[in-house]
Amino acid sequence: MIEPTDASTTAEEPAVRPPAAGAPVEHPTGGRELAVGTAMLASIVGVVSALTGALLVVVNLTGHAFGAWRSPESLSPGLIGAAMLGVTPGLFAVGRARAWEEVRTLLLPLVVVLVGLFAVSVRNGGELQAVRGGPLFLVLFSLGWVAVLGLLGLSALLCLLRQYLKPARPRGERGVPLPGWSKPVLAVLGSAWFGIGAGLLALPGFWADFVPWTVGRADAQALGVWALALGIGVLGSLAEDDLDRTRPALLALPGVALAVTVELAVHATRVHWGSGGGPALLSMVGGLLVAGVTGRWLLARGSATGPMVEGQELRTNVADLT
Repeated sequence: MIEPTDASTTAEEPAVRPPAAGAPVEHPTGGRELAVGTAMLASIVGVVSALTGALLVVVNLTGHAFGAWRSPESLSPGLIGAAMLGVTPGLFAVGRARAWEEVRTLLLPLVVVLVGLFAVSVRNGGELQAVRGGPLFLVLFSLGWVAVLGLLGLSALLCLLRQYLKPARPRGERGVPLPGWSKPVLAVLGSAWFGIGAGLLALPGFWADFVPWTVGRADAQALGVWALALGIGVLGSLAEDDLDRTRPALLALPGVALAVTVELAVHATRVHWGSGGGPALLSMVGGLLVAGVTGRWLLARGSATGPMVEGQELRTNVADLT
């Protein structure tokens, strides 16, 4: 005969007590608390990137070389705009995070982009539309480009300094660790983007010959800044070894890959696909898309089958078999 046991005879279960009023709420993954200023900066950069990137993409898709400096081809400024447009979904997702470690794989590369593009614009100041002269709209766009990049770059550095001045909590268990088979692939992909970006940025005269279309010095270095940032982001996710900490970056990767693919497809006749740089670029862009989509799928799967959230209890009725 099966009889339910009385509540008084069951083993005593530890009570789950809510935190005391005013006590800090510990994030399960630990790390530094995300500053409000950092989240606000990401949203502001997201708006600026969406508007500026859309303008660059739309105008350059028509075949006009439109940008802050003079470019021999419309493809280069179009790709810069595509990268700006593609990263915006990840930037808008930063505000939903609670810890700096959840967003640093996206925001550290963002600092590289803002500071790097500003440095490239100043270093190649003689090529700016405001210096070379031209239509009033291009001159104003060039001046606004330098001013906005300078302001956002300085703000990003200050936010970064403030983040690392915050006390760090001990790191908890990994939410969704990277599968072992993905780590060599991410290492190769991140190293490729990082290496090409560093080469274009440091030695544009030499590495520009590997770009499968005509680029100027400013184009080569600006594309190098973006490639370097993408490499840092991919390698950063490998160092985190936790998909739960790369949610915004996993939105940005496929966004950048899709936007760049559209730009390359429209300007396909301007790309020297027979050279080694053409297939290499396609494989690297495809790697970003696969990494982002696969990461989102693994994250959703791991979250569904992962450990229960804190405070949830499983109780089993104990029965006496007689």
